[in-house]
Amino acid sequence: MRLKFWEKKEEKIEEKPKEEVKITELEEVCGEDKEIYEALYQTMFLDPRKIGISIQEAYKNAKRYEESGDLTRAALWYRIAGGLAIYQENIKKVKEYFRKCEELLGISFPILKNPEKAVSKAKEYYQKYLK
Repeated sequence: MRLKFWEKKEEKIEEKPKEEVKITELEEVCGEDKEIYEALYQTMFLDPRKIGISIQEAYKNAKRYEESGDLTRAALWYRIAGGLAIYQENIKKVKEYFRKCEELLGISFPILKNPEKAVSKAKEYYQKYLK
């Protein structure tokens, strides 16, 4: 059979097998709640036992840098203290430390929208993956 130049020749398109999308342990714990996932992704430590500093020391460092006028370092230490507060399930401290970060950096932290739920999901993650 001859094709005329204006007719299209049918092409066989080979379908490539779809790659499996891997989800992280944190995504697994958060499920469909993307807001909580984003909040924790930005703030929690996956293994806070490896930080090597206590929440009290982190807070003291934050206050010291804040008083000396080094607001960037102060915010960093407040973030560390906030991440440790998540691990300790201390919602009051989570709010306090991340609000202080917001104040010093001028950016918002999604964890402050629903800290109770975020800490609950973090607890679930820690119980499941930190053994």
